[in-house]
Amino acid sequence: MKPPQRNEAASADLIEWARDVAVDGDAFATASRLVKRMGAQVTGEHTATFAFWAPSIRRLDVPADRAVMEILTPPVDLDLSDPPPTASFRRDTVALNAGPMDTLWVACDDVRAGSRETAGVFYQVRIPAEDGSWHIVPDYLAASVPFGAFAPAELYDLDAMQARRADAGYFQSLDTGRTRNGRPHTAPPAHILQIHPGTSSDAGSLAGLTRTFQSIARKVETGEPLTPTEQNFVGYDAVQLMPIEPTIEYENGPDFWSPDAPFDPAEQAVTIELREPDVTNWGYDIPISASSAINPVLLETRRPDELVELAATLHTFPTGPIQLIFDVVFGHVDNQAIGLLDDDFFAGPGMYGMNLDYQNPMVRALLLEMQRRKVNFGADGVRTDGAQDFTYWDPETQSLHHDDEYLQHMSDLVQEVAGTEYHPWMVFEDGRPWPQDDWELSSTYRAVIDQQPDVFQWGPLTFAHNTPFLFTYWISRWWRIREVADVGDHWISGCANHDTLRRGAQVDPTERINTFLGDELPDIIRNAYDNPAANLLTYAVLPGVPMDFLHAFMRAPWSFIRNTDDRYGVKVVSEEARFMDWHVTPDRFDEPAHFRRLKALGFQSYEGLHRFMHALDHAVRLTEYDLPSMVPVLQAVTPPLDGPELSVDSLKTVARAWMDDLHDYCTITHHADGLQRDRTTFNRDLRAFRSNHEWLREAFGEEDVLRYREPAEGTILFGAYRVHPRSGHRVLFVGNMEGASAGVTPTTFVPEAAGHDWQPALLSPNVTPDPAADASVDLPNGRGIVFTAPA
Repeated sequence: MKPPQRNEAASADLIEWARDVAVDGDAFATASRLVKRMGAQVTGEHTATFAFWAPSIRRLDVPADRAVMEILTPPVDLDLSDPPPTASFRRDTVALNAGPMDTLWVACDDVRAGSRETAGVFYQVRIPAEDGSWHIVPDYLAASVPFGAFAPAELYDLDAMQARRADAGYFQSLDTGRTRNGRPHTAPPAHILQIHPGTSSDAGSLAGLTRTFQSIARKVETGEPLTPTEQNFVGYDAVQLMPIEPTIEYENGPDFWSPDAPFDPAEQAVTIELREPDVTNWGYDIPISASSAINPVLLETRRPDELVELAATLHTFPTGPIQLIFDVVFGHVDNQAIGLLDDDFFAGPGMYGMNLDYQNPMVRALLLEMQRRKVNFGADGVRTDGAQDFTYWDPETQSLHHDDEYLQHMSDLVQEVAGTEYHPWMVFEDGRPWPQDDWELSSTYRAVIDQQPDVFQWGPLTFAHNTPFLFTYWISRWWRIREVADVGDHWISGCANHDTLRRGAQVDPTERINTFLGDELPDIIRNAYDNPAANLLTYAVLPGVPMDFLHAFMRAPWSFIRNTDDRYGVKVVSEEARFMDWHVTPDRFDEPAHFRRLKALGFQSYEGLHRFMHALDHAVRLTEYDLPSMVPVLQAVTPPLDGPELSVDSLKTVARAWMDDLHDYCTITHHADGLQRDRTTFNRDLRAFRSNHEWLREAFGEEDVLRYREPAEGTILFGAYRVHPRSGHRVLFVGNMEGASAGVTPTTFVPEAAGHDWQPALLSPNVTPDPAADASVDLPNGRGIVFTAPA
């Protein structure tokens, strides 16, 4: 194969097209057309076009013809799943053409595209600076970044990947009964399973998750019984992946891609030091660039095909298609993006790093195009993280506004998979006026729904920092529960998700803990977020779409996971000190597989690590996080703390070890021994009940009832009665939400339900078998019953 080279005729046609699509007076319309052909796109065998947004060339006052695209061709046999420490690449450079809106374009021949089996060429733009250095412009719309968003992107043949997908028939026959603008509009599922891919299997990858579903599918097809762990994966209509975008990387190195010498366009041979990406992250710390691609840490093969294979496995599941939902993060960008993204992306500092400039037409168009390309991997739905953070400043009125027009653009995007155009169903996490002081009181959780009636939002029991293990939680949230009943038909419901379970482990154990949930804190938090009475309320009574967090139903620990910090890493770890109280026991700590790195640093006992973590938290608060001052504070503790000899560097080492050990400890397979079959079977039955009673998604009608017992008499008892608005089918629920065991006669507690032929349909574990609706039944804390009656 010849060296890569510029195709003059194709480049001329490309730049002519770019200039012709400009829309007079509408920069956003122009940008929206341009981005469709930007990035790297394979056009034939060994041919491709490339286009970049490079406003820096204007700021640097460099003629466009001095910018070059660097093409790095790897060895044909380079194994990206197990890269060698170093590899020799051939470097070629090609000139670029300047297009409208600070864009650069070129068409090339003799470029190898990546595939499932072969690594493609890597590429990026280089712009000469006055000091002799070269400014880098990445491909913000990259399809593949095997070494992360901070390394050159890989040319990848997406069309060939799509042509091989095993669920093409699913999309080609897509008919949900809903349309939007004449296209199929995917319908909301009956229920959702939220999954963090990195801790959902021992492999910590999308391929590992796919193997889990494939193994379960084989058992389902042959009728083989499922294990309790496997039961927690099935019965759902949808799987929502926590963000799979490329994340931030090690703040202080090492990099995953390191050339052995500064860039020299005259040098064709270049040696690259390669490191397998190994950062851990909960998913929400992203640099935005290459959000159209997949986090390589989650790809065993470093091939994006793994995501398509997961989608296909779900869409062809033997019990029926399972939707795939992507969780996208475009409401903020981590500070590490400074220098990676062009300055024109930013609108100034914000709560979570930098704010994005949604009013910049090209930024707006690029972000939307990242979303479009990502969803084209085969998603049915999109959950938007932090929608209340999409804001802009109006200098004329000196006020901050929510960019609801941008949220509308997100919903209006047209996806195409297997030749079928469609609109995915949309979910927005929007708690505006968050972070206003009174947000928990004043948020309606309907700001987006009011403008887009067909979308969903996270409801108040899902969004807020819920702590269902504190006494009076359920009665203190009654007004919100009542709202869910009355207007929650377009809310995502349920108490357990990646935020609530994490926040729960930060609560001071000396608070008013509901000790009816268990004898020890780990039992209490597990029983709070996997609470049979609460699950019955969510699945058999309340409207909306229930969502479960896999870790909660696996009764596995969960926390904030990020091992990339250097400057604030110790502070971040100190904030998780109470994790030791809520999620670790001496027996768990002593298991050889757990906390291996920390044990190697001298923390040989649970008590020693527990004591150190709480001392660390105290030192951070005392010194207002001044690391040099923290060292003598910790050295003064008597008796001396376990662990390495104390210094600033050793504290950073401990912090990194904590995050790496925490990631391993939170992997769900390590906690399967704590599952009880009666509990996982009960939860699976709940999902089946919801599927068979989809009308429960609708908001309460005139005949429906929801109440709590007054006076409480030491127990918060909830009762509910729902009537199908068309068939007359009836559902009756009673549950002990918190407090001492109490007796209740369901039809006396809910007299509106009297006079019907009630039969028990769902009984939480440890409830008397075959209860009667008109007889007293004893309900321990967290237990409940659902009855059904015909019309």
